[in-house]
Amino acid sequence: MTNGAFAFGLGVGTCNAKGDWLEVYFPHPVFNPAQALLTAVDKCHRENSHDNNRALSREQLAALQAALAAAGDNEQAQIAAQLQTTSRPVVAVLLQGDKPPASVPEAYLKLHLLSHRLVKPHGTNLEGLFGALPNVAWTSEGAIDLEELPARQFAARLRGEVLEVSCVDKFPKMTNYVVPSGVRIAHTARVRLGAYLGAGTTIMHEGFVNFNAGTAGPGMIEGRISAGVMVGSGSDLGGGCSTIGTLSGGGNIVISVGEKCLIGANAGIGIPLGDRCTVEAGLFVTAGTKVTLLDEDGMPVETAKARDLAGKSDLLFRRNSTTGAVECLTNRSAVELNKELHAHN
Repeated sequence: MTNGAFAFGLGVGTCNAKGDWLEVYFPHPVFNPAQALLTAVDKCHRENSHDNNRALSREQLAALQAALAAAGDNEQAQIAAQLQTTSRPVVAVLLQGDKPPASVPEAYLKLHLLSHRLVKPHGTNLEGLFGALPNVAWTSEGAIDLEELPARQFAARLRGEVLEVSCVDKFPKMTNYVVPSGVRIAHTARVRLGAYLGAGTTIMHEGFVNFNAGTAGPGMIEGRISAGVMVGSGSDLGGGCSTIGTLSGGGNIVISVGEKCLIGANAGIGIPLGDRCTVEAGLFVTAGTKVTLLDEDGMPVETAKARDLAGKSDLLFRRNSTTGAVECLTNRSAVELNKELHAHN
């Protein structure tokens, strides 16, 4: 075994009738685990021929508990002790490096790391995540394999009950797994597991946060934060606004929002914003949008594409009410900004 393991988690989950994992809950995932924990886990893995996808037996779990206790990791040893009381499938996942997730337990551990604020968006390799996760019916009886759903619905009806299916998706809602401290979420179904919400974040009813995306906090989110997008401290997203994610047209461009920005209601961005930027309500700025740069007197200086302004601070994007042209104002003169755009550093 080598030092520098990426993460470890003891979890309890759900399998379908074939024994395939549907989901896993990790109460206390560990990022960059200590050497003592690694030694204990590695010893049990070798002695029991265990891997990251195989459910643990009671005997294996007891052996792991003893090894963790001997290593002085009382928190994980206590979790192992509690997991011995359940009849649900239990798994121990050790990620030796930050590799793409190869199984459901590995994928769920990585999503937990994000929502527990142990890593930030783009802080872990999620390549192939969609292929690793099954599409699941999330119900009042937990996760159910879609092929098994009709029989479970019928069984519920025979008991005089209704099996409530809240959604069918690869990702569950975050709050069924972790509720980060210092946040408000008005509609919990609109925040997926794998979202990163910094303290002071408020997600209103129409706000949405995808996996591998989120906020540094504080901030008011009434719009959509797409996969891969991080919103900086003190920034607000107005009602119905959008951010283009890496999965929905952003390509290789990582879209982000800097600190103290405002994206107005029903506006949107397809470029990263620097700090203290504003996008006027109703205006969608994509990378190819032609933008007229204005000087301090409001006179046009040059026309550029929005991608040339990506990541720059102190910008106000607006639409000219007379001509319909997209304009950009800055607290620096547009002439200075123009020189910066054409510098070849």
